[in-house]
Amino acid sequence: MRRVLEVALLLLVVLSLPGLRERVAFDRRGPVTLVIDGRALRQEAREEGTDLLKLLAGYRALGVGGVAFYEEHVEDRVARGAGVLLEGGWLRTLAPAAGFQPGWYYTTVPGATVLPLPQHRVVWQDRTWVGFPTDVSKLPLGPPPELPAAYRMGYFIVYRPDNRWPRPWPPAVPAGVGAYVFVGDQALGWPDRLAETAKRLNAPVALIEGTPQKGILPLARAHGALRLFSLRAEYQRKLGPDRAAEKYLLAARERGHQLLYFRPFKTPEETRRFIWRIEAGLKASGIPLGPPAPKTYRPRWPRVFAWGAALAGFLLYLFALPPVLAIPTGLFLLLLAFGYGGDQAGPLLVGMVFPTLGFLRGGRGLLPWLFALLFALAGGVLIAELGSSWASLLGLTAFRGVAFLLVFPPLLYLLARLPRTGWTETLRALYDHRLRLGEAALAGLLLLALAVALIRRGNDAPFVPGVELLLREKLQAVMIRPRFKELFGHTLGVFALLAPLPTWLQNALLAGATLAEASMLDSFAHYHTPFWISLVRGFNGAFIGFILGLIATWLYRGVRRWWWA
Repeated sequence: MRRVLEVALLLLVVLSLPGLRERVAFDRRGPVTLVIDGRALRQEAREEGTDLLKLLAGYRALGVGGVAFYEEHVEDRVARGAGVLLEGGWLRTLAPAAGFQPGWYYTTVPGATVLPLPQHRVVWQDRTWVGFPTDVSKLPLGPPPELPAAYRMGYFIVYRPDNRWPRPWPPAVPAGVGAYVFVGDQALGWPDRLAETAKRLNAPVALIEGTPQKGILPLARAHGALRLFSLRAEYQRKLGPDRAAEKYLLAARERGHQLLYFRPFKTPEETRRFIWRIEAGLKASGIPLGPPAPKTYRPRWPRVFAWGAALAGFLLYLFALPPVLAIPTGLFLLLLAFGYGGDQAGPLLVGMVFPTLGFLRGGRGLLPWLFALLFALAGGVLIAELGSSWASLLGLTAFRGVAFLLVFPPLLYLLARLPRTGWTETLRALYDHRLRLGEAALAGLLLLALAVALIRRGNDAPFVPGVELLLREKLQAVMIRPRFKELFGHTLGVFALLAPLPTWLQNALLAGATLAEASMLDSFAHYHTPFWISLVRGFNGAFIGFILGLIATWLYRGVRRWWWA
């Protein structure tokens, strides 16, 4: 029966491969636009004593294709000399009879009358002063006057409206906008006016890496979405032009970002070097510069074969279990996958089970390690097909169950290695087993490794040593960097299969080796990462881990011969 399931699994995976065509098309990189921050650019123009549009013309000549204009606040118009904003008590000391009220804020800024607040008008010195009962300096008024000129220069316009209330409604929607990037953690119109916002927008919205924004999903569905990468201004300057450019290039190459949003550096020379490094890196990677467009994705019908392959792998694992454990374990895994995973049930089931299948298949020498790698790659294909959707590929929804992918494979592997006896014999054997100090120590190390893998998941993992960060950076500079869990697990798997070890110790080490396959599947579950990037990352991890495993085996055999000589 196991052979039938293996053949069925292989056939179903092959039949599901045409379903990857749409995914691969979605992952096609570029075009990419460099977007410079308009607020930082305005400050640079002030410091250099030049005009903002003149500065924009210079950046356009350098190859910068986009500029981000923030919605102007009252204080922005005051700063560029379009009016003044003063407190009523201070104005009353200057003109006691004019009618200014203390505690109110009066402005001559054009357009301020659109603010939906109680207003008090005073005419003084041939000007009309509009008063408000609160400080309105931070309230938005609309687009800046330079936006149309920048559009005529050929810039891709990114407009940044502010959802701060009270604000004018309906909001002004300038012509020529290429994308909207909302300020703060809220989309324009959230929470009650998103439907109105969707009707007024005339361009896609941008999804900022690492900055989830409330209410952006319905706007993205209505108008499309672009992925945007940026660094905080202080962090970008701390990195310097070369290291910062590498991070932007990595985002475009390996995470499919279409808008690279940056601020000028302290000196024009640094900014020019940064732009040059990015343009050269994009060209070397074959990623074109140009106005980006939203992508669409529709799952294809071969996904049904992927479901069949996932169920075949699940049954294959159940047949590897002791018969008394097969039904309760299968029910538990199904309840966990469908009850917790929801629409990610298929990928979660594959991620928990497939890392164990190769090592449970058996074989001589490195055959189990090779089968484990093949099953992991098959699982990666299934996860990519079953979990990919328009929202997940854009990073709007995430895979549910990363912790389960790292915890369950080692435990499920050990469960399948229990004696194939009845309940009574199994419980009696466990009760009568004489625990050895080596077994206890190894079990402790394995649990520690699982805890570290669980805590260290994600990009914001704690206690990452500086040496590891440096090694990551060096590996990233020369290849698509594999994860350290993959290097550790593949090394452990090769060592466990080649080194002369007792069976109990080999099984314990192979349980830890399933972390490599689990980490590979976790890479494929990062749907916004292009499929081929995850594939190459998996091969790189397997190759380096294989070499390290051979070295570890050679060292162990040498030490062992010396010890017993």
